[in-house]
Amino acid sequence: MNDPPPPTAGQKPAAVPARSIVLVGLMGAGKSTVGRKLASRLDLPFTDTDLEIEAAYGCAIEDIFAREGEAAFRAAERQVMARLLDGPAQVLATGGGAFMDPETRARVRARGISIWLRADLDVLLRRCLRRNNRPLLKTADPRAVMERLIAERYPVYAGTDIVIESNEQSQDQVVERIMAALEQRVTAAKGQATADGETAEGIATVEVGLGARAYRILAGEGLLAAAGQHIAPLLARPRTVIVTDGHVAAAHLAALEAALDRAGIAHDAIVLPPGEGTKSFAELAALIDRLLALRVERRDTILAFGGGVIGDLAGFAAAVLHRGIAFIQVPTTLLAQVDSAVGGKTGINVAAGKNLVGSFHQPRLVLSDVGLLDTLPRRQLLAGYAEVAKYGLIDDPGFFAWLETEGAALIAGDPAARCRAVAHCCRAKAAIVGRDEREGGERALLNLGHTFGHALEAEAGFSDRLLHGEAVAIGCVLAFALSARLGLCPAADVARLRRHFQAVGLPVDAAGIAGPEAVERLWQHMLKDKKVADGRPTFVLARGIGQAFLSREVAYDDFAAMWRAERAA
Repeated sequence: MNDPPPPTAGQKPAAVPARSIVLVGLMGAGKSTVGRKLASRLDLPFTDTDLEIEAAYGCAIEDIFAREGEAAFRAAERQVMARLLDGPAQVLATGGGAFMDPETRARVRARGISIWLRADLDVLLRRCLRRNNRPLLKTADPRAVMERLIAERYPVYAGTDIVIESNEQSQDQVVERIMAALEQRVTAAKGQATADGETAEGIATVEVGLGARAYRILAGEGLLAAAGQHIAPLLARPRTVIVTDGHVAAAHLAALEAALDRAGIAHDAIVLPPGEGTKSFAELAALIDRLLALRVERRDTILAFGGGVIGDLAGFAAAVLHRGIAFIQVPTTLLAQVDSAVGGKTGINVAAGKNLVGSFHQPRLVLSDVGLLDTLPRRQLLAGYAEVAKYGLIDDPGFFAWLETEGAALIAGDPAARCRAVAHCCRAKAAIVGRDEREGGERALLNLGHTFGHALEAEAGFSDRLLHGEAVAIGCVLAFALSARLGLCPAADVARLRRHFQAVGLPVDAAGIAGPEAVERLWQHMLKDKKVADGRPTFVLARGIGQAFLSREVAYDDFAAMWRAERAA
């Protein structure tokens, strides 16, 4: 593996941004020191907004807090930010609370380029406690205060234009990454061709608000070719390992490696066998051994480049290697782009059932290039479409109605329809994950069709006889059929769901997988599901399209009667 070339000291971007650069982050992130170095590199003035406020008041910020109160300080901060942003372009180091003000955020978006210097809790505390001059930390438990600030502010900071890691990196390394990100942004904004021929237009951005673990999802065409520029600012050092499978490697690995080369990111690739069988303890152990043989360090980042199998396996390896290292999702299937790559679920299958061993480990970024879907076999694309439709069935009847009209175009390859669907599903999932990261309640709704589907996959031996998305499609139909049998859902909605799935080419029954006699085995499979509580399966049922809810009140007899009726039809 070749190391990337070192950055050229003193190098300036081809075009200095016409807007002010606004550095955002918590106390201790390094905004002032990095800001001065960055201003020197860009040949722009530098202003520390806290110093501006102190000059206006004639005293230190902690004295302003003590004498005037935090509300007065925030008002002064808002005025200073407005004045500076209305002036000539410069580099601004802002106080930790400045970007929290809606008026200031709006002004920054209109007149500046915002950059979040993101650092972890222990790093921030270590830096801040060297000097005990932070008013908000003058407390008996500064760690608790910092944890609260991270929980409150990081979801908002995630809305900045650029995110740069500022943990163990040197200040010069942080500046280099900012320079690279600005270079790419300025070039794209002017509509000039970048090195890979792509521009930043037409890319949807979705924020996943999880406090210190907040991250972005980017969806659109051309993202694979631009992957290096999006990934580089998030790396603790310019090195990564790609984990992919044989099918994806043959079609797309060279393009990803070229994108990383252009960004100066060193890389290795591990190519695994395709298929659900790869999500196993044996393959996990083999993958970890190969990562360790490559001397992957705690500061390194894994790129999960593939569908749901690769994302789940590589994410789980990242979660346990060195007790947790960073990873980035670059999903290549529709199913992964709209569902499995988002939300941090990682894991493997075992003999007892699917995904029963794993962890919640959030990625640092998700890059969903909808152009990659052009190379998917139609069967794989349809399997992903079942997960797309699921979001409409859960709580968005308008989206399901849109799919009834535009679903065929999406499957046929319409890039606008694909981008809209991927972004819509990711926003829906991000909102739920932000409220219920570890599936303690609401997030379980995302398993619509999965309780049935996983049982059918087990019947098929987790083989290509039944793809995961196909099992979910059948499972959604069964969930609605059971809901109708229980008097919860109109039969017309069950028929409408069947019609749509059949129209696009998805299976709606388990013919060839499990017959009427399999009812007891299916129930036993469902009793091994992760969501079992007090010995009862958790079902996602529906009162109609867009009206899903959770239930643990389904009796075996009701399920058995529905199953036999469905298989006899």
